[in-house]
Amino acid sequence: MRSIRRLALIAALALALVATACGDDGSDDVVESGDRPESETTVADEEAAFPVTVTADNGEITIESEPAAIVSLSPTGTEMLFAMGAGDQVVAVDEYSDYPAEAPTTDLSGYQPNIEAIAGYEPDLVVLSDDREDVVDGLTSLDIPVVVLGSAENLDDTYSQIEQLGAATGHIGDAAELVGQMQTDIDEIVAAQPAYETAPTYYHELTDSLYSATSDTFIGEMYGLLGFESIADDADGASESGYPQLNAEFIVSADPDYIFLADAGAGEVSADDVAARPGWSEMSAVSNGRIILVDEAIASRWGPRMVDFLQTVSDGVAAGADAN
Repeated sequence: MRSIRRLALIAALALALVATACGDDGSDDVVESGDRPESETTVADEEAAFPVTVTADNGEITIESEPAAIVSLSPTGTEMLFAMGAGDQVVAVDEYSDYPAEAPTTDLSGYQPNIEAIAGYEPDLVVLSDDREDVVDGLTSLDIPVVVLGSAENLDDTYSQIEQLGAATGHIGDAAELVGQMQTDIDEIVAAQPAYETAPTYYHELTDSLYSATSDTFIGEMYGLLGFESIADDADGASESGYPQLNAEFIVSADPDYIFLADAGAGEVSADDVAARPGWSEMSAVSNGRIILVDEAIASRWGPRMVDFLQTVSDGVAAGADAN
């Protein structure tokens, strides 16, 4: 079941958008997002009045009043909502929205959404990561506003989505503060990294069937901020999805400096397991003790905890350097 979930996440991560959010109530309260230099974010000084219009994957969505009952079928969306202070408005989340702990997890499915079950919570806003089973049309026909925020391609997409949700939920200022704090934290982590003459290489393992990620993906951008390059960049099919399935011979031959395991949850894959794979014990990452475990959920989501992911990678790299 976990392998199926990971493959679904790989497919989801291959889809991306650049999202923008804006208020559209005839007032001067506007949220604009998009390309921004470093830590700059343009936001209104005051919370936007309702109705407000945001632009999501499913088009421009007008929300008439501040939502009091939000249903989130997106684990990333759930994390964003709680991080910006909208958690009290969330009445139900999908079965995989396992963070934060206080999120009201239910048996609602984001992969096979049930319109009747969702409507049973009487939501005045539903947040999705994609449109499955024509759920958007079904909910819209019931006059339930739906905001679809798909997989981010880069950090600017993440910041834009946070700002969208801030506008949609009445938390423009909180969303701007969250974005600013993320940018500051990421800048500090990056600034603490050593300067490499040659970029260290890495293998990021999504599943034990050897799916990985290239430098051109969202997760690849995170590693790139720290000065790393993915060995998957040179794999067959790397440019098609960004998440190619590698083979063991390719990985051993590439001999990455670091191995990051995003499939180590619940004890499924350990550093010892990797070292025991035929031929892998001679790889630099294995012989030098540079196998680093990263949280599967954090690594597969594009929300506020990407800061935690970067810190985990940075700390793991530093620990490996100290050990050698």
